[in-house]
Amino acid sequence: MWKFLREYIKTPNTIGAVAPSSRHLAAAMTAWIDFNKAKCIVEYGAGTGIFTREVCAKKRPGTVYIVIEQNDRFYSMLQKQFHGVPGVVLIHGDAGNVCNFLKKQGFSHADHIISGLPFTSLPEPVSRRILSQTQKAVGAKGVFTTFQYTLLRRQFLEEYFNIRKIVRIWRNLPPAYVLNMKLKCSESDINVTMNGPQAANSNNINCCWEGL
Repeated sequence: MWKFLREYIKTPNTIGAVAPSSRHLAAAMTAWIDFNKAKCIVEYGAGTGIFTREVCAKKRPGTVYIVIEQNDRFYSMLQKQFHGVPGVVLIHGDAGNVCNFLKKQGFSHADHIISGLPFTSLPEPVSRRILSQTQKAVGAKGVFTTFQYTLLRRQFLEEYFNIRKIVRIWRNLPPAYVLNMKLKCSESDINVTMNGPQAANSNNINCCWEGL
């Protein structure tokens, strides 16, 4: 907790939170991953490894899990926890280079990307570069899931993706919104599958405020 707070004080724009994410947020962030079928999963901004532990506990040994962290201290913490875990590839680098990282592991696309990056506080050019690369990285079939503490960047994210579902997680400090997204496509192609297929609303968003 104190290590996390210290890093937030040093670089608030790139960390964006005063405390690590809760297990409830971790469960929501990974709820859409099909662990039985996923061949490649990517995580941006793994921090202290809350989401990383959740994925490692559920993924198949043969699934490649690319974990990207730019912060020096957090990367060191991740190395101590996950070095040598089957399928886990730890990268001390920039999420904006995700396509290159995928290529080095023999993949053209990821099945699922989860992100802990604070798009609300990141400089806009940085966010645009990451989101543009994420579009290419997930392709037509992949899924992108991120969480934010406000919905101020909702329209910004919609420039790149269709938001299929928004879930409110109250049991987190502070409470967070989890956004599940896919590449933009025609409205007739959009389905929301959290509780079974259903037509998207006029804004291509199905909001579900759940206290997970």
